[in-house]
Amino acid sequence: MNRRGSRRGRDVAVLLDDFGHRLPAQPTVDIAPRERGPFAQLVSRRGPRGRGRGRAAATAPLSVWRMTSEQTPVVWPLIASSGLPPTGAQMGIDLLSGGAFYCDPIGWVTDDDIPVTNPNVVVFGKPGRGKSATVKAFALRMLAYGYRTLVLGDTKDEYEPLCRALGVEPFVIGHGLSARVNPLAFGPLGHGWEQLDAAEARRREAIMFARWLVLIRGLVGSQNVPFGPVEETAVGEALRLLTGYRSGATRLTEPTIPQLWQALDEPTDDLVASCRYADRRHFLDATRTLRDALGSLVKGSLAGLFDDHTSIEVDWRAPIQSLSLSRLEPLGDQAVGIALTCLNSWGQAMREIADPGDLRIVIRDETWRQMRLGAEAMKSLDANLRLSRRDADVQILLAHKPSDMLTAGDASSQAVAIARDLLHLCDVKVLHGQDQAVADELATMLGLTPIAQRVVTGWAIAGKGRALWLVGDRAFKVQTVLTAPELALTDTNEALTDGRPA
Repeated sequence: MNRRGSRRGRDVAVLLDDFGHRLPAQPTVDIAPRERGPFAQLVSRRGPRGRGRGRAAATAPLSVWRMTSEQTPVVWPLIASSGLPPTGAQMGIDLLSGGAFYCDPIGWVTDDDIPVTNPNVVVFGKPGRGKSATVKAFALRMLAYGYRTLVLGDTKDEYEPLCRALGVEPFVIGHGLSARVNPLAFGPLGHGWEQLDAAEARRREAIMFARWLVLIRGLVGSQNVPFGPVEETAVGEALRLLTGYRSGATRLTEPTIPQLWQALDEPTDDLVASCRYADRRHFLDATRTLRDALGSLVKGSLAGLFDDHTSIEVDWRAPIQSLSLSRLEPLGDQAVGIALTCLNSWGQAMREIADPGDLRIVIRDETWRQMRLGAEAMKSLDANLRLSRRDADVQILLAHKPSDMLTAGDASSQAVAIARDLLHLCDVKVLHGQDQAVADELATMLGLTPIAQRVVTGWAIAGKGRALWLVGDRAFKVQTVLTAPELALTDTNEALTDGRPA
């Protein structure tokens, strides 16, 4: 044996060959010569050294194109947009375009490219589909744009948590409580009356007395009592005598409903003469039903609530104000409807002279209760909606379904005709989820196509906050998105979840 390490021994192939086993030969592979690197030497990121040989980082050159909005869809045809400007409250996602959806009713009215002529909004939806949460989120987010909110009649105390979160204590109206609201209040029109010239006094007088007549017509009509020219003349003359306007007083006296009833029930000689009656008995016989209707309001279930001077001081600079009517629920729908009518007149009085730029969101919940009082009560609501452009108010009406408005009377009645017209006074309609049985109503009253009906009765009913937004003649499939704090403030299921947000 050779000394260790003197030479190498035989490998495995040789040993196997001694015993008659040959391994297959390994084919030779031609190895290509290694290519030389593209860079002869490494260079720093600043480039090679030397005069004029360095380099500096720069962005890639871009091609700039300018075109109009009409030409853009031709170059990029697969990019969809919502068709509305990104102004106002960002409500959620428009699933038809994939972009954000913004709500700005006043901005839509002032934009000639959007088919909206009034800022009124009507919200329909089955209970529990998120219509109240959508309205509350809209009011919250519009605070950043200078809007304030007025809730005229919170029938279920849904807005109390929102008020307290904003540092405002809501007013509560009910028997045994101190809050009083006078629907015959002067409002800002009565300020500085003694310094007005004759023309301005006549203008303000016409506005105030017209508002009062609409209110009294609605209150009397809610009891199925006709209110014609005879009744209008008697009420108008009585109000002019009570305020002192007929006698030319420099400081007017604010009337109340009990004072009006007493003036008609115990007429003076001046009132009988101004109404052109032969004597006092003739006046009493002609106004008997009118006096009985007003007397039932003064002595009925709402006695002590709307028959005295206003006892609350409303801070109109606060972000939100709310008047709760939940304590009137045991009195029935008619009593709540009459209370809503009184609050509407009072709220309109407070807005008749608004400061420039004082934008307000007026929320009217359970409007169907006021509509069921009849045609005269609906005329009061109709007047509020028609004045929204003048007052720069966003009027928001909430109801369960479109047919709620048709319960005001018979199919051929004047009340139903007014109810149908109210829908045309709301150019923005928000349709939350509805049952399939409501599909025909959507087609008949709102003119929805079958595809739009399926969105409301199918997609929208399957989740909260889903709604079909109709802005003029444009449709948007919107999912409202709420933040965690908004979820806590907009929850309406506290009674079902022991106070825990659902």
